[in-house]
Amino acid sequence: MSDTLQSVRGMNDILPAETPAWQAIEGLLKQIMLSYGYQELRVPLVERTELFKRSIGEVTDIVEKEMYTFEDRNGESLTLRPEATAGIVRAGISNGLLHNQRHKIWATGPMFRYEKPQKGRYRQFHQFDVEALGFGGPDIDAEMIMMSARIWRELGLDKIKLQINSLGTTESRGVYKEALSAYFLQHETELDEDSKNRLHRNPMRILDTKNPAMADLVAAAPKITDYLDDESREHFSVLQELLDQAGISYTVNPRLVRGLDYYSRTVFEWVTDQLGAQGAVCSGGRYDGLVEQLGGKPTQAVGWAIGLERLIALCEERGCVPVLEHPHVYLVLAGEGALKPGFVLAESLRDELPDVRIELNCGGGSFKSQFKRADKSGARFAVVLGDEELAQGTVGIKPLRGDGEQQTVPLADLAVSLRQALAL
Repeated sequence: MSDTLQSVRGMNDILPAETPAWQAIEGLLKQIMLSYGYQELRVPLVERTELFKRSIGEVTDIVEKEMYTFEDRNGESLTLRPEATAGIVRAGISNGLLHNQRHKIWATGPMFRYEKPQKGRYRQFHQFDVEALGFGGPDIDAEMIMMSARIWRELGLDKIKLQINSLGTTESRGVYKEALSAYFLQHETELDEDSKNRLHRNPMRILDTKNPAMADLVAAAPKITDYLDDESREHFSVLQELLDQAGISYTVNPRLVRGLDYYSRTVFEWVTDQLGAQGAVCSGGRYDGLVEQLGGKPTQAVGWAIGLERLIALCEERGCVPVLEHPHVYLVLAGEGALKPGFVLAESLRDELPDVRIELNCGGGSFKSQFKRADKSGARFAVVLGDEELAQGTVGIKPLRGDGEQQTVPLADLAVSLRQALAL
């Protein structure tokens, strides 16, 4: 057995060559949030287990099978957050942000679920989460969807399709559950064990099954859209009108129920066939009863979350993510006398050229080895400072990419020469 420690399965390192894509996409998302008037909220990674049992629902895969739950030293049951909405709502209640108030909020960070790791699905994964708290109309549902559509346009992604549905109110959903239970009871022998377990606890979870053997059975089940109350039907109709007017294409999918119990009325998913089995890139919906369910005053709300690993994988598939940003300039220090002046020079260049990325050779090394490092760094130019240059008050500028001869310039003119060479 090797003594070398490895990362925990399904919890991956994001390496320096990969982080530019993350930074670029996160930066774009944050800019879009700002343009729509949404503000950032940061919540803890760890919450009381009861929060997720009460919000997500105990008869869900997340709570039954996937949560990372442990007892702290005081014997309190705590859980690494499997999703963000419950924590955001808890923060709103805890800090008095919700009663007779409205907030547009975004949050981002790691989530944790014990799942079988596969492409686009990890045990530590990252979400970008957006919530509108205190808004009840279909207009905010439409804004949420239009905002996510803007993200795809900005990223140049065109193979993401929108599916929408309405789950109605608690009351109308209760009538639907009765019809669904009656249907599945007639076909109980065709249900797998998970579905039999859910039949008497929450039959809507059966519609979430990933078992292909049950696909035809689920397809023939009663549709929730046939059981909507009048107000939910009107809400859903206006949402569709707003999307039509905005030119956003969608499909009404009556089997879309989402995997969390707190959803009501509007639910939606943006899906793609570019990532294999993990097709959902962005999912969300309305959760009008969750705040009250967690002890707050009745507050209507809607939100969505993007899986960042899936979004970045999709961008890589489409070739629309940035590559690692190399330094513009690598500063080669030839001779012991150049070390201290080299640090002074590097800092003065950073002051004069704040947009220029400058890497200073550290760790010594021969002239030849330093030039190898300079070339490996990807820099466009090497700036050479040695004993001879110091004596003459000059510095060498050598192109590392393409043709061009090394030139010698006065030390005082280096910043201007580099700006011209880099065409800044």
